[in-house]
Amino acid sequence: MTSLAHIPVLGQEAVEYLAPREGGIYVDATFGGGGYSRAILEIPGTRVVGIDRDRTAIAGGFSLVDESDGRLTLVEDRFSHLAEVCAAQGFAAVDGVVMDVGVSSMQLDQAGRGFSFRLDGPLDMRMGQAGPTAADIVAKASEADLADIIYLFGEERHSRKVARAIVAARNEAPITTTRALADLVAKVVRSKPGDIHPATRTFQALRIFVNEELDELALALEAAEQVLKPGGRLVVVSFHSLEDRIVKNFLSQRSKSGGGSRHLPEVAQLAPSFQLLTRRPVVPSERESAANPRARSAKLRAAERTAAPAQASGPQPSWPRLSDVMRGG
Repeated sequence: MTSLAHIPVLGQEAVEYLAPREGGIYVDATFGGGGYSRAILEIPGTRVVGIDRDRTAIAGGFSLVDESDGRLTLVEDRFSHLAEVCAAQGFAAVDGVVMDVGVSSMQLDQAGRGFSFRLDGPLDMRMGQAGPTAADIVAKASEADLADIIYLFGEERHSRKVARAIVAARNEAPITTTRALADLVAKVVRSKPGDIHPATRTFQALRIFVNEELDELALALEAAEQVLKPGGRLVVVSFHSLEDRIVKNFLSQRSKSGGGSRHLPEVAQLAPSFQLLTRRPVVPSERESAANPRARSAKLRAAERTAAPAQASGPQPSWPRLSDVMRGG
């Protein structure tokens, strides 16, 4: 194998916690630039299933498939489907799952994908090829839904002002480009020198909503629990508090006994399905953060699968859903 061509944020630490071993089977649940897969494939005899919903990322990995002599299989799909993907490849259980959650640098750097307001482009933001675009949400969602989306997924305190401005503007003309939306938000969200761009949180919210990222993450964690062998490892790198909270809560719940009560002794205690490897999140070094500003908010959490059965899914959060918003629009 050749040397690493693409090094993801906290890439070295992620692979160290994953601890790939000779002959092991691993899932790179967010293939992206292939950094994790390439590092895993450096270990003799390893096999990797790389998943990405972005067709561009899959196409970019074909050369690594050739280099790996067939030890890498690439699948275009959502990472929430990783259990079904593994089953389709003939792997009932795997030795490790690694995922890097959120938008990739490659996607941010392509103006035509519409993820970033730094580059003017169509207001798309879809990681995959199907479904409504961010422009569709901006055009059709009600003012109340827009305010909820921007507040819940972007943690934007001025969400109602932004939603009101979007509705007023779209009544005059469609909002179809990243620059048009960024300029609109900048007029109603004031910022001081040194602050993040006023449109940052709104763009984050729309991207998360369009791609159903938080639901996808919750489902992917449950799928990893199902496919990991006892002793298999789960490593997750996230980039903002909403993602990290989901990972933290999932691993916290799964790593301690629960379900019983001294008031209800007949309820069986649930055996922990994971053992934490990181009591606190691993964060990038100052050197990595200086070299890559995107790394500054990254947090890594890792856990090892026990022999206990996978636990039942929890209730879904009550935040807005893409299908409901588009149906009502």
